[in-house]
Amino acid sequence: MNHTQELSVPPEYPESAAPAHVKKLVRPKAWQKATQLAFLRFEKKDLAEAERFWNDFGLVTVSCTAEQLVLRGAGTAPAILVATKAETSRFVGSVFVVPADTDFARLERESNAKPLSPERIPGGGRGVTLNDPDGTELWLITDWGSVPALPTRPPIHREMNVLGEIQRVNRTVRSPIEPALVGRLGHVVYQTSNFEVMSEWYMRHLGLIPTDVQYLEDGSPLVTFFRLDLGDQPADHHTFVMASALQPRYEHSAWEVIDLDALGQGQQVMHARGHKHFWGIGRHLLGSQLFDYWKDADGFDFEHYTDGDVFTADHETRYVPFSTGSIWAWGDDAPKAIFPAKSLGLVWRALKLIRQGRLSLAKLRIIGKTLDTPARPWL
Repeated sequence: MNHTQELSVPPEYPESAAPAHVKKLVRPKAWQKATQLAFLRFEKKDLAEAERFWNDFGLVTVSCTAEQLVLRGAGTAPAILVATKAETSRFVGSVFVVPADTDFARLERESNAKPLSPERIPGGGRGVTLNDPDGTELWLITDWGSVPALPTRPPIHREMNVLGEIQRVNRTVRSPIEPALVGRLGHVVYQTSNFEVMSEWYMRHLGLIPTDVQYLEDGSPLVTFFRLDLGDQPADHHTFVMASALQPRYEHSAWEVIDLDALGQGQQVMHARGHKHFWGIGRHLLGSQLFDYWKDADGFDFEHYTDGDVFTADHETRYVPFSTGSIWAWGDDAPKAIFPAKSLGLVWRALKLIRQGRLSLAKLRIIGKTLDTPARPWL
C-alpha cells in the first residue's frame, strides 16, 4: 500500500490568513499577565510511592513529612511540585506567578478568590486561591522566593558531530546513566467539556496568548496551545494547553531536561526501576519538543521534554487542522489510550452534553470520524 499521501505536514495558517470557516479565538482583556508556571499541586494516597516515582523521574525532594511532600528542579524555583496526603489521589491545581501590582482585591471581588496564607506557599510570598469554571483550583502568587540553582552537566548537543561539520575529535560521548534531572516545570494540559468558557477564563486571568489553535473539519477549535505574554522576552510555545473533551480532567504535565541524552538515559533508569512507560521517545509537531511520557502509580501522565520552541508576544497565532497524526512529527504511534476509549460511559457523557446544549450531534460525528482515522496506517 502506498502511504506517500499521508507523509505530509499539516498546514499552519497565520490568524490573518486562516480559512474563512475557522472560528477564531477572541482574546479578552487580561486582568493580569502571569510570568511563570510555578508548581503543580497533587493529593496522594501514598506519599512514599509518589516520592519514589518523582525522584526517579528527576525531581529533587526539598522536604517530606507524613502530610506533605515538596519537590524542586535544578532551577531557582523553591518548588515545582507539592503533594499532600489524602485518602484519594487527585490533581488539585496549578500555581502561576503574577506581577506584584496584581489587583488581588478585584480577584476576590469578581472571581470569588480567597487570600492565601504565606506558609502555604513553598518559598513564601502572597497570593490568592480561586476555582476555574470546571472547579479546578488556581493559585496566583507574587513576591515568590528563589533558591540557588543545582549543578547540571553541560549539554552534549553542543559538541555533536553532524554531516559536514565536526565538533568532537578524539573525545567520546558517555552520558551518565542517571535520572533525567528536571530543570523546571514546562507546561500543564487540561481537558474540558466547556472549552470556550474555560479558554476565555484562563486568557483573562493569566493573560495567555494562543500560539497554535487546532480546529475540526467544521472550523471549531478543539485544542489550543497557550503561551505566557512576556513581551519581547521569548516564552515557551505553550505553558498551558486546553483540549476539548467529554469531561474535565488533568491530562498531563511536562518537565524540561537538559538534552536528548538525558531523555534517553532517564528512560533507561525509569524502565530499570519498574515504572510504566507510556509514549516516546519522539518529537512533537506543535512546540517541536523531543518527548518521553511516563505514568505514575496512580495513572497520572508526566512528560520529559527538551528542545522546545519559544516565541515573543508579537508572534501571530497559527491555526492548524486537527488530526490524530498532528500530535507528533516522528516516533512510535500515539498510544490508543491518549484518545477516549469508546464505552457506555462515554456515550452517556456525550448524550448529557448534547441535552445541555454544550455539544451537537453533528460535532460529535466529526470528532468520532477524526479520531477513527489512523494517524500512521503503516505503524
